[in-house]
Amino acid sequence: MHIAASTRSLWDLAFPAACLQIQELGFDKVEIWLNEEYDQLRPSRVAADPEGCSGLMREASRLTPNAIFLESEVDIETFKGIVKFAKLQRIVQITIQSSPKGTPFNTEIDRLRERNAICHHEAIRLSIGTKTGTLTEDPHTAVELCQSVKGLGITLDPSYYICRPGSPLNYDRVYEHAQHLHLRDTSATELQVLAGLGSVDYNHIVQMLRQTGFQRTLSVDLLPRTMSGEERLREMRKLRLLLTSLL
Repeated sequence: MHIAASTRSLWDLAFPAACLQIQELGFDKVEIWLNEEYDQLRPSRVAADPEGCSGLMREASRLTPNAIFLESEVDIETFKGIVKFAKLQRIVQITIQSSPKGTPFNTEIDRLRERNAICHHEAIRLSIGTKTGTLTEDPHTAVELCQSVKGLGITLDPSYYICRPGSPLNYDRVYEHAQHLHLRDTSATELQVLAGLGSVDYNHIVQMLRQTGFQRTLSVDLLPRTMSGEERLREMRKLRLLLTSLL
């Protein structure tokens, strides 16, 4: 297994500065976060100039980019441009969001099949993130989507199965389809808390991944507009050390 940090953790820094900070925190791999609402690295910019953005990545740091998290919904041509960027960077993992809860199942299947085919053609894995308010907020539905789209995987974010309306959900069934993970500590009432104060069972997560033969990436992924300054840097470093000790 590998440990990376998502540039989303440093959402308020310019992309080169975020990469440099991640490197200084002791990470050697990075997940590139793309979101149209933030200035760091917008999907439209990446799709319009994949080669230029690839050069920006090379100049930013010595980090190895090994995943992309596309948080914004984009049209199919923009998605193709992002896949081209991933190929230039030799990135083999892209995470997208599933559609909002209430979207007809067959409509979502058609959307995912189209995007998965584009990725498959370039030998890139596509996965859908688990998140409240989307179709993957229910672990059963998340698994059914993967079973309906050959090769599609799940980017497991345990926070949304722990901090949710009602009681936490058992999400062990999703590990069989997990291709990537987003990790932070979480309590029953807060999506993000300081490591050690939440309910995320990192030991159990690593054990379940080992049972499935998982050999991919665990990404430290702090949420925007939460921690800042030295507290945020300490948290990222602490999570890296914790995950390293378990692996």
